[in-house]
Amino acid sequence: MQKSTFWLAALLALGACQRADDELVRPEPAATGPALSTSQLDEKIWAVLRQTGSYDWRQATDHMVWSALEQSDQVLSVGYAPAGSRCGTAAEPLPARAAADPAFQQARRQVLELILAEERKANPELKLEQLEVFTEQVLPVLNVRVRQLSTVQQLRRSLLVRYAEPMGYEPYHPGSVAHRTLSSSGCGSNTATPNLVAGADYTVLTGGSKSSWNQADGYHGIRSAWAQSTGRGIKLLIIDSGSSGAQENLGAAFNQGLSTGRTIERLVTLPRKSIFGIPYGDAETPDDGCGHGTSMAGAAAAPRGTDGAAVGIAYNANLVTVRAATDVFLDESREVKGVADAFTLAANRADVRIISMSMGRLTSSSQMTDAIRYAYQRGKLIFCAAGTSFDWSAGLVGVIYPASLGEAIAVTGVKDNLTTRCDECHVGSKVEFTVVMQKSSNNLRPLSLAMSGDAPSTVGGSSVSTASMAGMAAVVWARYPGETREQIKQRLIAASSNASSRSSSFGYGRVNLARAVGAPLLQ
Repeated sequence: MQKSTFWLAALLALGACQRADDELVRPEPAATGPALSTSQLDEKIWAVLRQTGSYDWRQATDHMVWSALEQSDQVLSVGYAPAGSRCGTAAEPLPARAAADPAFQQARRQVLELILAEERKANPELKLEQLEVFTEQVLPVLNVRVRQLSTVQQLRRSLLVRYAEPMGYEPYHPGSVAHRTLSSSGCGSNTATPNLVAGADYTVLTGGSKSSWNQADGYHGIRSAWAQSTGRGIKLLIIDSGSSGAQENLGAAFNQGLSTGRTIERLVTLPRKSIFGIPYGDAETPDDGCGHGTSMAGAAAAPRGTDGAAVGIAYNANLVTVRAATDVFLDESREVKGVADAFTLAANRADVRIISMSMGRLTSSSQMTDAIRYAYQRGKLIFCAAGTSFDWSAGLVGVIYPASLGEAIAVTGVKDNLTTRCDECHVGSKVEFTVVMQKSSNNLRPLSLAMSGDAPSTVGGSSVSTASMAGMAAVVWARYPGETREQIKQRLIAASSNASSRSSSFGYGRVNLARAVGAPLLQ
């Protein structure tokens, strides 16, 4: 033990990981005393959100990080790196499968020793194997249960540590009315919408499929674009709450009518629930218990079939749905892990070109950032929702995390007047594209797939806007399959309403898909 302690002290003193100035933890006086309450934590986080529009845990005090651990599940996300590393910044990517790199493995062992030594001061019987809550195979990250403030302090001063952040704390903490409202806002309502009117709310296509009102050429030129491309040969992956096993249009009927010869996969990366690091209950399945993921999959790639269901924009694209979370608000440690694993899964699949995620959170997660950058470095085109809230709160926060990252393309929704954000949609300077998804006259949202059956449901917010943009990108990439991600993005920009003058709220605006694929508009 004396030898380990000596090496730990040496590691804390030696220069190892080169950090950029904006990644340094701000110095603070040693903090003592009880953990902050959830209301105190929320107040501090919201104060920063209102001032800057974002909240980065790397800039929090040690006491704030520890308090967030105490008020959640005590799971700490610890990114590590060996001497000489740039810590996985945007300027210098992490090496491929860094977790398996011998130099990173050595740093991992050293960081684990540091954690064990500090935690044993309060719990001498603690064993090394009891620390890790989730194991990592790709990213250089430890997911560990930490109870001591001193452990947080030592980690955040170690030059082997890139970050040390609470995984499961968000300002809407579990049990609060605000949390239940925000979490449930994307769940539970994906049933057939009654009284939809043919001609006004949808157009019946040859074969019987229903094309949503917002697929009309006056908004995005989608129906004209289908003469040139329908997404064939492109695989997009949707990270969400899964897909319904009862929706045959995302199962046995995925290939029907004019949608043929394509594939669908239903996967899950969400870990099982656990108590004190011990999993309990049945293993998670790909099935959507929320309804949100099913509607996103439908908007992007539902078949153009003969059963009268709503058709997706890229109705011949290949599709992967990944259940990475239970709802749209990523406030559980296992949801952060599930999303990070979904991005690394997509990154390591050469057949996946596009990733769409219509979920998010208010505070940052460096572990998720690692995973998103890992996917971006492998050429993936990544779309993320700018944020969806209720009317009273949509204007309080700009683009949420992770859509706020430079590696992600933030998407939001506008009304059919083409100038006003949708009632619940977030806007801001980081938005890049908008999708028309709310009728001003009756507030109707776009058609998609319900949890079961062929009668369409409707879905709104920046969520459906994001899935729709992913579908449009698949249609363009199928038309120009030899081009790179950047070339496809430039085609989308060139065919957008604000191509020559990017808006500070709506980015490049609406894509004209027909123009992007080189098709004339239908008369």
